[in-house]
Amino acid sequence: MIIVEDFISKIEAEFDELEPGKLKPESNFRDMFDWNSINALVLIAMVKTEYDVTINADDLTKAKTVNDVFAIVKQRVEN
Repeated sequence: MIIVEDFISKIEAEFDELEPGKLKPESNFRDMFDWNSINALVLIAMVKTEYDVTINADDLTKAKTVNDVFAIVKQRVEN
């Protein structure tokens, strides 16, 4: 079972420009720092490495908040 706080901690560890504790489940992750295609790839790679789950650019495009991305990952981990 994965929990959103651990997911957020892993995201914060990947991105130096994220101040620890500032990212919340309801945060729009694109507004938290300079979002670009490189950062999308970093997030995709982190999810694959940490959770052995594949997400793609389409998943990230549809997601607005950290919780939206978490829900996608959690659903795929549990299936």
